[in-house]
Amino acid sequence: MEGGSAVITCIALLRGINVGGQRMIKMNVLKTLFESLKLKNVNTYLQSGNVVFNSEPPDCNELRKSIENKIREDLAFDVPVILRTADQLENILPNNPFLKGRNEDITRLYVTFLAEEPAADLLDKLNGLKSADDEFSVSGKEIFLFCPGGYGNTKFSNGFFESKLKVTATTRNWKTVTELVAMAQGDNRS
Repeated sequence: MEGGSAVITCIALLRGINVGGQRMIKMNVLKTLFESLKLKNVNTYLQSGNVVFNSEPPDCNELRKSIENKIREDLAFDVPVILRTADQLENILPNNPFLKGRNEDITRLYVTFLAEEPAADLLDKLNGLKSADDEFSVSGKEIFLFCPGGYGNTKFSNGFFESKLKVTATTRNWKTVTELVAMAQGDNRS
């Protein structure tokens, strides 16, 4: 970040770490790994692979590949990484359809983050699928979920969306999304 280049805040969402004893990564190890890539102000949130950091305006695809490669090199396993800028993450908050004109329990709200926007034909097929209780709404590279019975009981899992849309997906609960936005906004103001 030499020469006074602009710095932006990014959020990395790692898929499937520290779940069921698989692909275990301690957060201090993850923080050091990100810092070794010359990323600044690296902070983690929870044990599920949420990392907020500063970077020169990135080529997100290249940065994602660098992070995935570094994890593979240092830890000897593959972890899909999904990136969002602070602005992209912040724009999610006012766009949750389950909070517009509805009074849903926020502990039953989730966001599934997609690595890329799904193909229109696959999205059309997905939109035809229903569940008795759970609802979803796709908006670009995010899927908003309302799961009254909890995420652990929905058929709308990461694997479900990945198989239907042919893109990598990872899900966070609404509290985590709002906490990551707050962390990212803090980085933007420093």
